[in-house]
Amino acid sequence: MALSTRNTPLYDFIDEMQRVGIKQPGLFTELGLLVLCGVLAALLSRFVRPRLISTEHGESWRIGSMGVAKVLFPLIFWALVELSIRLWQGPHAALLPVCSNLLAAWTLVRTAVYLIHEIFIQALWVRRFEKLIVAVLWLLCALRILGLQQSVEEALDLIVFPMGKQHISLLMILNGILSIMLTLLLALWLGRLFERRVMGTDALDMSFRVVLVKVARTLLVFFAIIIALPLVGIDLTVLSVFGGAVGVGLVFGLQKIASNYVSGFIILLDRSISIGDLVNIDSRQGFVKGITSRYVILKLGDGAEAIIPNETLITSTVVNLTYTDKKIRVVLMLHVPYGSDVDVVMPMLLEIARSSDRVLAEPAPQVFVRTLGENGIELEFGVWVDRADLGTIDIRSELNVKILRAFKAAGIEIAGPRREITLREPAAQAPGT
Repeated sequence: MALSTRNTPLYDFIDEMQRVGIKQPGLFTELGLLVLCGVLAALLSRFVRPRLISTEHGESWRIGSMGVAKVLFPLIFWALVELSIRLWQGPHAALLPVCSNLLAAWTLVRTAVYLIHEIFIQALWVRRFEKLIVAVLWLLCALRILGLQQSVEEALDLIVFPMGKQHISLLMILNGILSIMLTLLLALWLGRLFERRVMGTDALDMSFRVVLVKVARTLLVFFAIIIALPLVGIDLTVLSVFGGAVGVGLVFGLQKIASNYVSGFIILLDRSISIGDLVNIDSRQGFVKGITSRYVILKLGDGAEAIIPNETLITSTVVNLTYTDKKIRVVLMLHVPYGSDVDVVMPMLLEIARSSDRVLAEPAPQVFVRTLGENGIELEFGVWVDRADLGTIDIRSELNVKILRAFKAAGIEIAGPRREITLREPAAQAPGT
C-alpha cells in the first residue's frame, strides 16, 4: 500500500520526500513561509498579550481573557499557516499542512489544560494527572495526524457489550464519555466566568449573587448533558426512566440531601442569613463564611470552621446578631465591694468606654446596678461597637485592662467570693468524766 493512500498531510509529505527528496520544488519556500508565520505570530502575541491581561477593563475581563492569552501564540501561528496554505499558489511540498495539524493540536491541548486549571482551581488531582491528560490529548491528535484514527475506531467498534435488545460498542461508550466531558468542561468554565463576573459586582445583594450563580451553574450543566447525549446517539427519552429512579431515591434515601439543597436556596432567597453575618447556631457563635448547596460554613472564634447542614438553619432557632444592623452590644459583668461608692464607679466606667476608639457614642454606653449579691454589688457595663466582623475579644480585653488600671489608681477593689474559716478550741472536759 502506498503511503499516499492514507490521505493525510503527514503521509503525503513523507511520500513526496521519498519520491523527490529534499530538492523537491516548494520545500524551501514553505520553510520560509513557516519561519515568517512563526516570527509574525511571536510579534503579534507579544503585542496583544499585555493588553489582554491588563486590569484596565476590570478583573472579570482579565480573567476571561487569560484563556485567550495562554493559547494566543499557537492560535495565531496556526491561523497564519492556514492563511498561507490558502494564498500560496506555487508548488507545494505538503509541509505547511503537516505543521498546521501540529499547531492545531498544540492549541487544542493548551486550551484543554487551561480550562481544567481554571475550573478546578487548586485541585490536587489536576497537578497529579496533568501530564497524563496532556499525553492522552496528544495521543488522540497523533492518531488523527497519522491517519490511524479510522482504523482505531473500527477496532473499538467491534468490541460490543450486549445490553438487553441493544448492543453498545466500546467506541460509543468512549465517544459518550468524551462528549460529556468536553461539554461539561465548557459549561463549568462558562459558569466560573459568570460567577466571577457576578460576584465582582456590588450592585446586587450578596445572597442574590450566590443564588444567581448556583442557578446559572446548574442550568449550564443540565444543558451540557442535554446537548452531549444526542451527539453519541442516546435517546433523551431514557432520562424519563432515570428521573423516575432519582425520584424513588429521593423518597427512600436522598430526602436529607434534597432537604438541605432546597433549604440552601430558601436561606439565600429570604436573606435571613448572609455571608459575613455573626450568628448563634446550636450554641456556636461565629461568622458565616460561606453558603453552599448543602451546608453553611461557620467561622468560629478560635479559628475552627463548623459545617452546619442547611436544614438545621431552617428547622431550629438561629440568632442573627447582625441581621438588620452591624452594630453589636458588648456586656461586661463585674462586682465591687459593698463599701464602694457607685456614684464614683459608674461615671468612671462610662469615661473608660468613651476613651476607646471602637466604642460608639450612639447608642451611648450604659452602666446598671444589676443585683446586690452575696459577693458585692454586681454591675452590668454595656457598650456598642461597630464592625462585628472584627469580633469582640479585642474590645473586651481593652476595657478590662482599663478597668483594672482605673480601679487600682482609685483604690477600688473588685469583689470576689470570700470564705472565712473560724477555728474554735474544743470545750474542756469536766473532772471525773
